[in-house]
Amino acid sequence: MTGNTYIYILLSDTGTLFTRSIKVYTKAPYNHASISFAEDLSDMYSFGRLQPRNPLSGGFVKEDVWTGTYSKYPKTTCIIYRLEVTEREVKKMKRILEVFIKNKEKFSYNLLGVLGVSVEVPIESRKAYFCSQFVWEILQRSGIRLWDKIPALVTPDDFRKSDRLEPIYEGLLLDYPPRKK
Repeated sequence: MTGNTYIYILLSDTGTLFTRSIKVYTKAPYNHASISFAEDLSDMYSFGRLQPRNPLSGGFVKEDVWTGTYSKYPKTTCIIYRLEVTEREVKKMKRILEVFIKNKEKFSYNLLGVLGVSVEVPIESRKAYFCSQFVWEILQRSGIRLWDKIPALVTPDDFRKSDRLEPIYEGLLLDYPPRKK
């Protein structure tokens, strides 16, 4: 790979009742995945809570560590990975992302899909995603391959186990050095 262009994958755990419930099943340390185009996480997207205190109100979100859902959960733990990509791949990802941004009200959270993952049955909808499904969809549709798994079965832990992702930080999200205010 030439150049040093990176995207960032954030895996996180807010410690909420909803995420603790997921952890009981997954046994994984992190249960939410986001994609960022900036090392300081200022340009970060996922499928998650539309309202910080309501885990059932979900959809496409531009995440913000300081004012969004994460701001309500200061003890959020995370691991941040970087993935070296080409400028062309970034352009493809951003074109795909534009469709989500322009049509965000048409998308919903794929809660059934989360249940499907637990029984290894993909439940897909063109307008509903869960977090790791969305991140993998963006990468896969941009030509990036980390594994041969369909998006509707990808978990945050799959990213953690990928040898192509380079961990750059693990700890409290609010202590992440480029994020310090």
